Amino acid sequence: MAGGLKVGFSSYSAPSKGVLIVFAGTDLAFGSATRTLLAPTGDFVSRAAAADGFKGKSGTALDLIAPQGLKVSRLIVVGVGAEAGAEPGDMVKLGGLAFGRAPAVAAEVAIAAEFPDRALTPDQAADLALGATLRAYAFDRYKTKKKDAEPAPKPRRLTIGTASADKARKAFATREAISQGVIIARDLVNEPANVLYPEEFARRAATLRKLGVEVEVFDNKALAKLKMKALLGVGQGSVRESRVVIMRWNGGKKGAKPLAFIGKGVTFDTGGISIKPAAGMEDMKGDMAGAACVVGLMHSLAARKAKVNAVGAIGLVENMPDGNAQRPGDIVTSMSGQTIEIINTDAEGRLVLADVLWYVAKTHKPEFMIDLATLTGAIIVSLGHEYAGLFSNNDKLAERLVEAGKLSGERVWRMPLGPEYDKQIDSKFADMKNTGGRMGGAITAAQFLQRFVDKTPWAHLDIAGTGMGSPQSDINKSWGSGFGVRLLDRLVADSYEK
Repeated sequence: MAGGLKVGFSSYSAPSKGVLIVFAGTDLAFGSATRTLLAPTGDFVSRAAAADGFKGKSGTALDLIAPQGLKVSRLIVVGVGAEAGAEPGDMVKLGGLAFGRAPAVAAEVAIAAEFPDRALTPDQAADLALGATLRAYAFDRYKTKKKDAEPAPKPRRLTIGTASADKARKAFATREAISQGVIIARDLVNEPANVLYPEEFARRAATLRKLGVEVEVFDNKALAKLKMKALLGVGQGSVRESRVVIMRWNGGKKGAKPLAFIGKGVTFDTGGISIKPAAGMEDMKGDMAGAACVVGLMHSLAARKAKVNAVGAIGLVENMPDGNAQRPGDIVTSMSGQTIEIINTDAEGRLVLADVLWYVAKTHKPEFMIDLATLTGAIIVSLGHEYAGLFSNNDKLAERLVEAGKLSGERVWRMPLGPEYDKQIDSKFADMKNTGGRMGGAITAAQFLQRFVDKTPWAHLDIAGTGMGSPQSDINKSWGSGFGVRLLDRLVADSYEK
């Protein structure tokens, strides 16, 4: 069960209660099993469709209360048009759209996994269930009063009717692990900063031990011993200590190089001394969406017993402006030995990532490193909220990420890197500055990070536009999206599992 939704699979049959959802094509065409389900209603559905002008157009729906001939309280006919399921991810989206048509108070929902021209495959039926599971997610744990007189039941149950229930159930097991990872990431992003500070974040990441993930937590004393002064400098203005968490999943061949995923985890970002404007600052509780994704991904890999070795590393800090906070003009020495002049204390995420990237590269010697960070507003100016920015020193890794984005629906767009941008972050007083100014801000941030990966194949995903406050969709009605979990799980499954 994920997100309060219990999912099951059965043969095609009309449920005895709850909501039944079926799919119709153009001109109200139904598949053979669906026609059998609806036979007791006679011409009721066709007459209701004619009265409502419903013709099965993709994305439309016909909602019928207490349909004659059926015991269900509601029958919902969802239009899929003429070319349903033509694009990757269509089934996941359709599952979310269909489940979203059921009223929140419906404890039992059944979906017939059949299109007018064919029964859906077990994988497609499982994708419907995945989409519904993601759509069902809601973060309402702090609401003590509900607007609706009748609150949504918990847990709800979804049954997918299919010709191959056993195979669909098996296919969903993997998808359920992924959905749980997404939900973990969403929960972390949605939590307020007074609840989820670095120590608490580290504690929650450590719960992955129950799945067989090895977890190591470094406190301030350990970080100082490792000489992670760039990371510690960001958190020194907070009463909350910083943390770095290293998570290891050993599901591959013994001795094989691990895949490494690194997340920025600024649990709250005031901007420090270079303080942000008050308007919208509350959103900075989500400045740890990269770290949230890494924790969710590690859960997914472990829960589905992925046949890879993987390392997840997250740097957790709180950026506050007290009397001990670092100042513009300060110079810090990173774990790599490179020195950094602090120009703007609000360019803090790259300082956190610099030390963690270097640590992972030198300690774990991974096959590749991918970092995720809500790093720059500049990437939102460039790409809006539809794509994450992708920067990489390795064409093969970048191409695989782009393809995984297309298949998962979590899309990335490759942006440039080049030595021409280095002059913007060169410093008069240190090896580099922590910001290159407004022009090409997302690029110079990535150029900065590249100085801490050495020769390791690496990709940087700037998820500032997709990790929090992104447009809601058929599979996400939450402020925190959990972006990156499905993308990276797909990358691992398609390109690196043996």
